[in-house]
Amino acid sequence: MKPTLKSKVEIPSLLAFGAHPDDIEFGCGGVIARETRAGRKVHFAVCSRGETGTYGTPKQRTAEAERAAATLGATIEFIQLDGDAHFEIRAKHTIKLASILRRVKPGIVLAPSVVENQHPDHAKLGRMVRDAARLARYGGLKELKRMPRHAISQLWYYAVTPEAEPRDISPVLIDVSDPEVISAWTAAMQAHESQVRARNYIELQITRARLMGARAGIGHAIALFPNDPLVLDSLAQLNRSARRF
Repeated sequence: MKPTLKSKVEIPSLLAFGAHPDDIEFGCGGVIARETRAGRKVHFAVCSRGETGTYGTPKQRTAEAERAAATLGATIEFIQLDGDAHFEIRAKHTIKLASILRRVKPGIVLAPSVVENQHPDHAKLGRMVRDAARLARYGGLKELKRMPRHAISQLWYYAVTPEAEPRDISPVLIDVSDPEVISAWTAAMQAHESQVRARNYIELQITRARLMGARAGIGHAIALFPNDPLVLDSLAQLNRSARRF
């Protein structure tokens, strides 16, 4: 008998939420670059156009975000909540986010951390994404009945700034040391010209990644924080840790 060809297993897609046009790139752009290079489909849902920011117009920042997403190999859409710096936690917003989850059907979701000591839009969006992941599973929600329900596998939080890193959750460090990953991540951050001209955000994020990497004996790493306990089939899936000192 001729050997049968096994069909290629499709990698579950990733959906990343950002409150503002540059949050995903600065907060976890290296992770996105690594995942797209591994063949994972990634989609960005950006919940404002930076309309109250000090630097750059909404039109300019939208174009920057589109270039950055393309650089990272991701697709992007913009959705309207209350507007930049006006986010409020509302049921209608959570349901809107749940509808995106049902449409995109991601396996993994990334959202800003829910730590309050950061831009208030970040923490509020993180909470709404967390709640939306639950609502997307519920079959009886009348506003979403036209869409098949969907359960994600994992929700992870990213921190745009060091202050936004949760202190009560042990992080998982994602190795982004590959020079191609660092290059793509840097290029995506550079695409946000209106922001990096004002402050050296790129140096901040690369330095953070270098310090995280030093904890684990690697070049660069980005910390992600799980919303729920991780479930492994075997200890064999644990191939290394950050205990280096």
